[in-house]
Amino acid sequence: MAQNIYDREDFFAGYSQLCRSVEGLDGAAEWPALRAMLPEVRGLRVADLGCGFGWFCRWAREHGATEVLGLDLSEKMLARARAAGLDAGITYAKADLDQLSLPQASFDLVYSSLALHYVEDVMRLFRTVHQALGSGGHFVFSTEHPIFMAPTNPGWVIDAEGRKTWPVDRYLVEGPRTTNWLAKGVVKYHRTIGTTLNALIRSGFTIGHVEEFRPTDAQIAARPELAEELERPMFLLVSVRR
Repeated sequence: MAQNIYDREDFFAGYSQLCRSVEGLDGAAEWPALRAMLPEVRGLRVADLGCGFGWFCRWAREHGATEVLGLDLSEKMLARARAAGLDAGITYAKADLDQLSLPQASFDLVYSSLALHYVEDVMRLFRTVHQALGSGGHFVFSTEHPIFMAPTNPGWVIDAEGRKTWPVDRYLVEGPRTTNWLAKGVVKYHRTIGTTLNALIRSGFTIGHVEEFRPTDAQIAARPELAEELERPMFLLVSVRR
């Protein structure tokens, strides 16, 4: 079973204060780029893996999705999603992505935002998603970029010329990495880009678009702290099709 870090009081309290938790999709710098990778959702059956507060579930319904299934391991996340309002077209349910089972050909779009780096057996998950999509169905997701995840002691390093650099530590050594982010002892799974893309291909997907997210000049002008994201990619965005 995956680590349920989001139900820890200290982690959930910190997560609830993040910009993306307060402002929703508009508070996530990568959302415009991720949204551009989505198909037209009107009339689609949608699943959101790691739905969190349900922001994407509600967005999909507002844009015409016929039914949306939001899955998350965290009871606290699901409670917050349900508290945002009832919609007969949205179902929220508890699920462990490492043990996920979905009905065959039951969705047209599977979406996931920043959840896959908590999944140990990503090949199993990709195969589950593939069989759950109808012919031509889309799988669009974001995950922490493996270069961002690679440091075992994350933080800027000052080089001999006084420039900030990002220490990539043992990038090719895959497996669990324990970090202290919002709380101590958060376990994430480090995989190279090649491992992720090849797992998708072996699962039967056709890759449509891969993006190593960078904020736009307009985003940096509005939020100067985003300039730091130009130093190393923080997110990997991927769109594939069955």
